[in-house]
This record gives sequence, C-alpha cells and structure tokens, in this order.
Amino acid sequence: MSKTKEGTVKWFNNSKGFGFLATADGGKDLFVHMNEIKMDGYKTLKEGQKVDFEEGV
Repeated sequence: MSKTKEGTVKWFNNSKGFGFLATADGGKDLFVHMNEIKMDGYKTLKEGQKVDFEEGV
C-alpha cells in the first residue's frame, strides 16, 4: 500500500512535461512527469506549489 507524502515543486518544464519535487521529509528530489499529474484540464505544476504524491517506480 502506498503512503501519500507531501512535497514542493522545485521546477516544472511545461514544454517538456516534466520536473522535480522536493520532499517535505528532506529526502532526495523526485522526478515527476505530466502523465502522473492527477487533475482536470492542462496538466502542469508551478514552482513552489505544494503537492501530495505517492512514490512510484
């Protein structure tokens, strides 16, 4: 079972569709791809945006 974690968007490139998250627990930065963003409409993230996420492989 996956546990939801919190983080902050470090940066996200809209044209390439990916970026990195800083984890709230101070762990390694995590890669994020637009295909994994769960929201309606245009899937993008903004620098500094707080997010909830589940780590995957």
